[in-house]
Amino acid sequence: MRSTILITAPTSTIGRELVGELLERGARLRLLARDPSALSADVRERAEVMTGSHGDADVIDRACEGVEAVFWLSPNLPEAVTVDDSFAGFARPAVDAFGRHGVKRVVGISALGRGTPQAKHAGPVTATLALDDLIAGCGVAYRALTCPSLMHNLLNHVGSIREQGAFFMTIDPELKAPTVAARDVAATSARLLLDTEWSGAGEVPCLGPEDLSPNDWARTISDVLGTPVRYEQIPSAAMVERMVGFGFSPAMAQGMADMFEAKNAGLDNAEPRTADATTPTTFRAWCEAVLKPTVEA
Repeated sequence: MRSTILITAPTSTIGRELVGELLERGARLRLLARDPSALSADVRERAEVMTGSHGDADVIDRACEGVEAVFWLSPNLPEAVTVDDSFAGFARPAVDAFGRHGVKRVVGISALGRGTPQAKHAGPVTATLALDDLIAGCGVAYRALTCPSLMHNLLNHVGSIREQGAFFMTIDPELKAPTVAARDVAATSARLLLDTEWSGAGEVPCLGPEDLSPNDWARTISDVLGTPVRYEQIPSAAMVERMVGFGFSPAMAQGMADMFEAKNAGLDNAEPRTADATTPTTFRAWCEAVLKPTVEA
């Protein structure tokens, strides 16, 4: 009999890719979603679906019953009073449920930088690494998929790319760093969730195939779209002000600014690039498959 795998955040970018990958491999899935209608009809027919938040103690307790493995993705809670509330604070009821129900393996989405000076004051990265310690400390076998910035984060800039021919961040325009496609992170997650042989706690880096700078991104985007697109670096204070205007709490907005400052100081560059850490999807391939259709929609 196939064991059940619980997928949290199945409607997220990584979650959607992961659900599709696991269903294709014949996995038995339980999906926990706040809004199940956001799942396709085909997915709802092929998987068990529960409604609710994986931060709700009663909901996650029911969701973990009879489950052997869990995919964990913490949400980004813009209104959180502290950054920890969006990560370890959000996950504490789930960690209790893992132990109560005898969950054997958990795969979680994490960040690069453990052990570096930059990770001590890196907002969501610092909080994510603390979450990894919390999960690993509860006795389950745990693998943290340590990722740099995801390519799909550029979809937040589609409006300015389309209307202004530009995208704006606080990252150094010439800083070459890894970036990874969500579908590659999902593929690694699927492999680990289906593998029953690993134990203990550890990290699995997912670095994409190459290190690129924001100016490199702009050149590739321009080439793929067939129109000039430039990158402009903005001050951290301007980003914080803009995020607060979009409804982020001051703590969450400042945490994001701190994270990007840590990345500028080399946070994502400390992990050595190995064959195992290198994932296949290039930035150009992602732009052709995802960014271009979105910009042109």
